[in-house]
Parts: sequence; structure tokens; C-alpha cells
Amino acid sequence: MGHLSAIVASAENPPPAMPETLATNLPLLAFLFFGASMLYASVGHGGASAYLAVMGIIGMAPQEMKPIALSLNIAVSAVALFSFVRAGHFDLALFRPLALVSIPAAFVGGWIQSPEPVFKLILAVALIVGAWRLLVAPTECGELKRKPAIGVLLAIGGAIGFLSGLVGIGGGIFLTPVLVIFRMAPAKVAAAVSAAFIAVNSISGISGFLLRGGELPAAIWPLLPCVLIGALIGSLWGSGRARIPALRRSLAAVLIFAAAKFLII
Repeated sequence: MGHLSAIVASAENPPPAMPETLATNLPLLAFLFFGASMLYASVGHGGASAYLAVMGIIGMAPQEMKPIALSLNIAVSAVALFSFVRAGHFDLALFRPLALVSIPAAFVGGWIQSPEPVFKLILAVALIVGAWRLLVAPTECGELKRKPAIGVLLAIGGAIGFLSGLVGIGGGIFLTPVLVIFRMAPAKVAAAVSAAFIAVNSISGISGFLLRGGELPAAIWPLLPCVLIGALIGSLWGSGRARIPALRRSLAAVLIFAAAKFLII
């Protein structure tokens, strides 16, 4: 009798279907997400800011957007990390203090609701300034400075981790320009460290979202193969044959896309 009651209850409350807006625009999303993942993975990023911008334009609900962006972010950043580690660009000593505080901070950010529009405007301006700094610099950013103190890296990791969980991104759009512009790491090392940073923070952020009662939308699964293929192509180019000026231009484009996301949504 108990099983029969459960079946009846399940029939009365079927699992939520894919929203009509999303189902109608799925082919367009697949194409755009493929391109975004290819560009973002070339600089070690997961592409969440681009996914959020596109989903915001087509009018998707915020509760659908955040888990889709974080889930695809995990997949793309993992592929990017593999490519950059394989090419010998990963710096574990730089990554560890950044990740130590960022993981719990991203979890807290994922638990909390998204920030207000004024806050997003500030983030957009910061990203545009970062893109400008990358484009106008005549060299990679000069000689590297001595690695910053552990306390500085912990503070950077905590702040960016919390922000990443809060707005549903992996944090690489903030971490990579900080590492490159302030000469804490070469561009490809910064990309490798950011890929790892994004992966762990996205996992932490979506864990906070799920433990708060959120659910993974069905749209993730048809979009996943598209971003994985794009990530593989982009990360192999970025970790291998890409020259520093081209990599810096790609990163600047990523920051501008991310800024547009904050202004649109």
C-alpha cells in the first residue's frame, strides 16, 4: 500500500520538465556555449560569466541559471586544467593558499542569494579596467615580482572565492588578471592556477546551492558535450601554441564578456 501511495504521489507531482524558453533556445545555447567554452578554456576559465549572460538575454529564471553555469564551469575548467597541467604550466605552491580559503568562502557565497544590481555594476567596471590594463600593457607585464606573502594569497583567495559562489561563477575572471597584472605569475601559469581555482570553487559553490535545497536543471546534460568539446579545443591551443599577446587578447575578451554579463543580468 505504501508503494502504491508513493507511485500515485509521484504521478501527481512529476519531476519538473525543461522550461519552454530553454527548450526552444537549446540549439542556439549549444552553439554559443561551445564558442564561449573554447574562448574561456584557452585562458584557463570555465565560461560561467558567458553562460549567465546568454541565459539572461533569453530570459531564463535565475534559479535555473546559477546551477547550469556552475555545473558547466566545473566541466570546462577541469578540461582546461588537464591541458595546462599536461603542458607543465601549473604551480601548486601558488594554488594551495589561494584555494585553502576560497573553498569554504565559495560554499558560503553559494548559500547566499545573488548581489544587488549596484554591486554587479561595480564588478563590471572592475572587469573592464582589467581588460584595458591587459590590452595596453606593451609586454607580458614585465619581470615577475617575488611571490606574495601567504597572507596576501589567503586574502585574495577568500575574497574571490566568496564572490564566485555569490554570483555563480568560478572566480577566474578576477584571479587571472590579478596574477598577471600584478606580476605574480606568467600568463600560462596564471591560466593553469585559475583553472584549478575555478574547478574547486565551482564544486564548492554548487554544493552550497544543492544543500540549500536547489536542484540541477535537466538542460545541463544536452549542453555538457558542447562545452567539453569547446574546452578541449580552446585549452589545447591556450596551453600549447598560443603566444602571450594572443593569450592576453583572449583574456581581455573574456573580461569584457564577463562585464557585459553583470550589466545585462
